[in-house]
Amino acid sequence: MRLVALVVLVVGLLGSAGSAGSAGPAGSAGSASGAVVARYGFDAAPGADDSGNGHLLRAVGAGQLTWVPHGAGHAIGFPACCAPVVLEAASGPDLNPGRAAFSYGATVLLAADRTGPGENVVQKGYATSPGGEWKLQVDGYAGRPSCVLVGAGAATRYVALAGGSVADGQWHQLTCRRTGTALSIAVDGTVAGVRSVPAALAVDDAVPLRIGGKGAGPGNDQYHGAVDDVFVERG
Repeated sequence: MRLVALVVLVVGLLGSAGSAGSAGPAGSAGSASGAVVARYGFDAAPGADDSGNGHLLRAVGAGQLTWVPHGAGHAIGFPACCAPVVLEAASGPDLNPGRAAFSYGATVLLAADRTGPGENVVQKGYATSPGGEWKLQVDGYAGRPSCVLVGAGAATRYVALAGGSVADGQWHQLTCRRTGTALSIAVDGTVAGVRSVPAALAVDDAVPLRIGGKGAGPGNDQYHGAVDDVFVERG
């Protein structure tokens, strides 16, 4: 049954995303070396969760996804404009960190002329969700990446903002990490911004995990670049 479901998922994703090349070997995600909850290398199968935990992706929205060569494999490209599209996986308890230490991130490619006021790379929840939110974004025309946390039942947004742009047409590995009272963002393995957060801040929401935007409707903070090696880890 799992094989059949995966085949259906892949066919559905390719139908929304347009044509694709042949798959290469599974990719590996840069991370903080915790327990892997979800990982997407976009090589073994477009919607497969390489962690083996079953957080399968599907494409949602009218926009077109594309294959983008990356190393020996592929990344997923999101549209430059117009119709929105995201990849999403159903919510699950292991995707909600609560107060625990956790990390999440992706490898991104974004051109200088594709920045915008809001571009969400990977997230779970919204700033207004009852259960809070965690998010990686490249917000603003300057192309500076940041990590965001909003606690359950709270309204304050905690943002760890990198000092420099990643909108230079080159691949960059971005990692967000929450440990205790610190939220940090690392760019290509170097910490580039830190923000203090309350020790009691917890994220536990029922919203799907999404890649490429906060949803498939208008004003979805669509990401306009390519993304690879998305990961979520606990601990």
